[in-house]
Amino acid sequence: MTNAALHVARTGLDAQNTKMQVIANNLANVNTTGFKRDRADFQALAYQQLIAAGAASDSQNKFATGLSLGTGVSLAGTSRIDTQGTLNQTGSALDLAIEGNGYFQIQRPDGIIAYSRDGNFSRTAEGTLVNSDGLPLQPQIQIPEGVISITIGNDGTVSAVQAGQSTPTELGQIELASFANPSGLQSIGGNLLLETAASGAPQVGSAGLDGRGTIQQGNLEGSNVNIVQELVDMIETQRAYEVNSKMIKSTDEMLQYVNQQL
Repeated sequence: MTNAALHVARTGLDAQNTKMQVIANNLANVNTTGFKRDRADFQALAYQQLIAAGAASDSQNKFATGLSLGTGVSLAGTSRIDTQGTLNQTGSALDLAIEGNGYFQIQRPDGIIAYSRDGNFSRTAEGTLVNSDGLPLQPQIQIPEGVISITIGNDGTVSAVQAGQSTPTELGQIELASFANPSGLQSIGGNLLLETAASGAPQVGSAGLDGRGTIQQGNLEGSNVNIVQELVDMIETQRAYEVNSKMIKSTDEMLQYVNQQL
């Protein structure tokens, strides 16, 4: 039983160490545009059932509660918390933020469409609208040379006024993708997410329709990481780690005592 206590405490150390890594990643991305914090979710490991509840204790009576011993804890997964981040006004015409649900569609070099809340866009020498890594926004928006001003509406409609003209020309429309379970999207770094079986297929359409949020020009969505909350979680995790460490030390002292007495 004492050896089992060592194993249980070890699983606690592993779980809290992993949770600390999740918290560290949240804090590291506190200033990352469009970042959504992760939460570590735990689950109990299998129980050893020594006496089943309701089993016969003698010929006339039964155990009311039984006897089950837990074998520890494990990390069940990480959940992404998709709450809205603060919109920070930048004044740049190509900085876009989504207020509400939805994701920008970004085409990777392998042709696969990834999804992002990061609306820090710029244009290439050819006029293509791309993200900070040079990956094109989908559907592609081409901005011609000689543009004086660019206007992007809440529904994603892109218009531009060219030199010598007073009437804006419509260049296209930015569409957003929404998912039945956005927490099921796979994070791959670079502020990009990929569709999975858990997220469901993307529902693509105009911003502001069918539950999709609106596009805010001249803004960037900040991280939804709350530093105070993360620091409190970090303290709680550290204390839980210390308790499990003390459990190992206490169990070791018990084993030492037994060895010395026998």
